[in-house]
Amino acid sequence: MLSQTSASLPRYLQQEEILEQECIALISSLPKEKGWVASHLYKYQGFWNPPRHIQGIMTCQEHFEARDSDVFLVTTPKSGTTWLKAVMFTLINRMQYPINQEHPLLSKNPHDLVPFLEIKLYADNQIPDLSSFKSPRLFATHIPIFSLPKFVRDSSCKLVYLCRNPKDIFVSLWQFTNKLRLQEMGSNSLGETFDMFCRGVNIYGPFWDHVLEYWKESMEKPHKVFFLKYENMKERPADNLRCIAEFLGCPFSNEEEESGIVEQILKLCSFDTLSNLEINRTGRLASGEENKAFFRRGEVGDWKNHLPTEMAQKLDQITEQKFSGTGLKL
Repeated sequence: MLSQTSASLPRYLQQEEILEQECIALISSLPKEKGWVASHLYKYQGFWNPPRHIQGIMTCQEHFEARDSDVFLVTTPKSGTTWLKAVMFTLINRMQYPINQEHPLLSKNPHDLVPFLEIKLYADNQIPDLSSFKSPRLFATHIPIFSLPKFVRDSSCKLVYLCRNPKDIFVSLWQFTNKLRLQEMGSNSLGETFDMFCRGVNIYGPFWDHVLEYWKESMEKPHKVFFLKYENMKERPADNLRCIAEFLGCPFSNEEEESGIVEQILKLCSFDTLSNLEINRTGRLASGEENKAFFRRGEVGDWKNHLPTEMAQKLDQITEQKFSGTGLKL
């Protein structure tokens, strides 16, 4: 039970209390489960979300108009979103913002530079004025593909989808959501949240359905959806950065390659560089989350330090079953 009034809570913890009447009426009819941070999750268009996210999704579905030049970074939570936001912002804006001591990443969190559609721009029933955004506009979203605004699906905009091994995602999500819970709320147990994750009851879950939707779209429309694995990005960052640049139509020139721009981007956007910046050690997002909560370890295979063998085996079995016959392996 929270002792604080809803108005004094961080924005990310304000949920049912700040909804518009239309959303209140909708969620009352939806399947409902206990939330990981917010009080409850509701199943909307096949995926689980807290009420505030659902309202944001509904608002951008109704009002967002895509440009053909738009670029979207799409992930499930804890897939490496913060890192790829930094990389893509630096890549796309490399002419406007050369890598020097005045680069925006040195003073702003990646989540402030690449806003989430449904969690920031259209959150709380806002309808933002995006006319001042210069092309190519760069946005982020966790929205499943069939819930994206119609203009996004029907336009020629580009989507870069980043996925990650579900064992690392689960561990990162469990620890991240516990950081967001107030002390008086206590922590979620590993066992309880593991059971919910396996059933698909987590933010933007089921994880496997989310990934498969974008995987299939990338197979059918490779010109529109670039499907990227976090593990591959960590293993071969320079090669993958060049592939992303090619996909977005802004490949590196010979002069840029000779100047070492690829390595400079990767160094600026590295976990060590970003996590040690003052803004990411002490700042907060407008919605209340501490910036440092988004920088844990970023390592491949960290699940081995937290998951019992039987839990890891169960996630492997679910993944194998869900992805069987699709050609996708994580």
